[in-house]
Amino acid sequence: MAALQFPCTIFTTQNRMDDYGAKDMRCGDLTEAQLKTHFYLLDVSTRANPYTLTRITPFTQPQSMFYGSREEGEKMTRQQCASILFDEFRQLSRLFSIYGPYRHLIEQMITHMQNGNGSPFRSMYLDRALKEHILNDRSEKNSTRILLEKTFKEKIDWSNNVYPAENKVLLRDAILDGKLPKFDRFQDNFNGMGITVHDTWATHITIKSLQIDNDRYRAVVHYKVQDHFGLDVDDISKFKFNQFRFFRIWFVLQRYNQFGFRPFMTNIEATVEITGGRNENKK
Repeated sequence: MAALQFPCTIFTTQNRMDDYGAKDMRCGDLTEAQLKTHFYLLDVSTRANPYTLTRITPFTQPQSMFYGSREEGEKMTRQQCASILFDEFRQLSRLFSIYGPYRHLIEQMITHMQNGNGSPFRSMYLDRALKEHILNDRSEKNSTRILLEKTFKEKIDWSNNVYPAENKVLLRDAILDGKLPKFDRFQDNFNGMGITVHDTWATHITIKSLQIDNDRYRAVVHYKVQDHFGLDVDDISKFKFNQFRFFRIWFVLQRYNQFGFRPFMTNIEATVEITGGRNENKK
């Protein structure tokens, strides 16, 4: 009986890593007319008009009682306008990031969009959030960690202290039976993770090593997760996004052909240990 060799990748999503052709990775591809007509992006910012490149004042804001009593606001350059929009973008992000150690991440990622020219983003805080998510998920139905733990116990060849190569597919099945770690829980609406990552684009899960002796095993499992910090037309067409100025500014900065700030890949990794024994009772 052949033993499974490690490291061994046991799961990959259909979505591939580094997919720069994805719909939410497009930028600078829409005109002013398209933004206004197709997506109703007329009222974008309270501070600057991205179409006329003018500063918004109480006299130029449609909601103001002073609207129309003076001519349009002061003219500015495209760079100045973008800078004002990014400042407002960061300020509005605080609505979705209220407490906890990850609340500052969204502002860092917005600044990365402003200055990073599409380069990938990494943060030790994102890695920590992923590891905490995996370790704290105690759902026997959903936790990929717990489902792998069960599969190791049941499918290891304890007589020879190996995991049979023919049972590799059962490790993948264990992942498919569960729920991949995503930041779509209730608390993620407020702790900064829901707005920075929320759903994920691609996930790879690799068993780095598996040690078996004395009727015990110790597996080292690596999760590599990638998300896109970008919006597609389906996102902005949904009321739950379009109603927020935060997302309207984001979409205009990314997709308007006069700005075209590039979205980017968010790379997150975590390594966890899974341990157990041949004779352990089911929890």
